[in-house]
Amino acid sequence: MAYYRRTYSKPGRRGRTIRVGDALPRFISNMDKTGGHALVKLWRAWDDLMGEMAHMVRPLGHRGTKIILAAEDPIIMQEAQFLSEQLLKTINDFLGEEVFDKVVFELLNGRVPLDGEIRPEAPEPPRKLKKPKNLGDLNDKLDPDSPIGRCYRAYRRMFEDS
Repeated sequence: MAYYRRTYSKPGRRGRTIRVGDALPRFISNMDKTGGHALVKLWRAWDDLMGEMAHMVRPLGHRGTKIILAAEDPIIMQEAQFLSEQLLKTINDFLGEEVFDKVVFELLNGRVPLDGEIRPEAPEPPRKLKKPKNLGDLNDKLDPDSPIGRCYRAYRRMFEDS
């Protein structure tokens, strides 16, 4: 028994294939209803956009139409508040529309800003001390009750314990 399948073309479809790289931006922009894609671009371009001010004030996020910026020092935060209108204009010009209407400043207090990742410094590996060849030769020459004699005995014990 033979089966026949009827195919109907969807309206607006041309029947041609396009590259994924060409279709993906339109697909993502249709899915992005909250403007998150534009904000990611802002966070990534923060250093170029803000210039010298970028290292003093970092983006933390947003709440509605308020952008939250952080500073590590209260004095820098106070000075940045005087420039809030200029910062707001620069940010909205970059986004191409008025997305934010207010700038809120907070202290960073160990939080990670959105434009980068702060990596904690790796602890230094413990150093392996090399025992000196003539360790203990000065025992007879140093007064055991003097500060130098006590320090020398502590230094010698450091190698005996390990």
